Amino acid sequence: MAQDHHDQGQDPDHAHAHDHHHAPASFGAAFAIGTALNVAFVAAQIFYGLLAHSMALLADAVHNFGDVLGLLIAWGAATLANRGPTSARTYGWGRTTILASLVNAVVLLVSCGAIALEAIRRFGEPAPVAGATVMGVAALGIVINGATALMFMRGRNDDLNVRGAFLHMAADAAVSAGVVVTGLLITLTGRNWLDPVSSLAIVAVIVAGTWGLLRASANLAMDAVPEGIDLADVEAVLRALPGVEDVHDLHVWGLSTTNTALTAHLVQASGDATALLREAEHEVRTRFRIGHATFQVETPELAQTCALAPAHVI
Repeated sequence: MAQDHHDQGQDPDHAHAHDHHHAPASFGAAFAIGTALNVAFVAAQIFYGLLAHSMALLADAVHNFGDVLGLLIAWGAATLANRGPTSARTYGWGRTTILASLVNAVVLLVSCGAIALEAIRRFGEPAPVAGATVMGVAALGIVINGATALMFMRGRNDDLNVRGAFLHMAADAAVSAGVVVTGLLITLTGRNWLDPVSSLAIVAVIVAGTWGLLRASANLAMDAVPEGIDLADVEAVLRALPGVEDVHDLHVWGLSTTNTALTAHLVQASGDATALLREAEHEVRTRFRIGHATFQVETPELAQTCALAPAHVI
């Protein structure tokens, strides 16, 4: 049985609520500058990594290339957020950020595999490493990554998209600091095997972070409940609303990497359906940052009919 989505007694203006949170337009310059700086830095790392025979620098270049992709994804998400839905794409282009995150994670993991294999090979055939060059380039990375993180600092508490960019760049400044330490140890000890050891350690850090990105983006692509939201908590909040006797057909999924949607049927025997819808929208928005909520208010009799209907309609 196909279910009727005309909400009984509700105000149509409040049956479907929107409250999207995106990076403010003022962060466009930060994304552009940060991306340009990191592209230049990746090119410098690759050049000097090959020149100095440093797998650590090349591994960190892969990591910083991930930063470039991450910044482009965040920038793209902020840009796509300004595109409204169309008759062909009724949710707009937000889901492209999920697909981009998935591709980003896969590319990074493949690159990490290549770097790890080369590092292992160098244990048997160690090559001389210019430790001073490694230290100089990595020190530049601390400056670039740190400066980029500072550009996003003021928005890190207000927008999850901006917060992700800030944390990513701050973490990479710390990784670059680790490469500086490796270059210093090689210069002091002359033990070139420290370079592949360091590169493997950096690969481990990248894989640990990228695996979470892969899992999260794959889950979002499959319409799983976004991380940080407990479906049982959402249901409990809706059941606690005045006049609600039951909640069913509750679904929560990601429209993009920044926007979350919800649909639910609320069973109400009596009372003001419009007031209930307004309060339900307010609760899921403020408690769970769900900005795209659609509710259907039903009488107990209609809810019983829905319960008896087949779960899937073809």
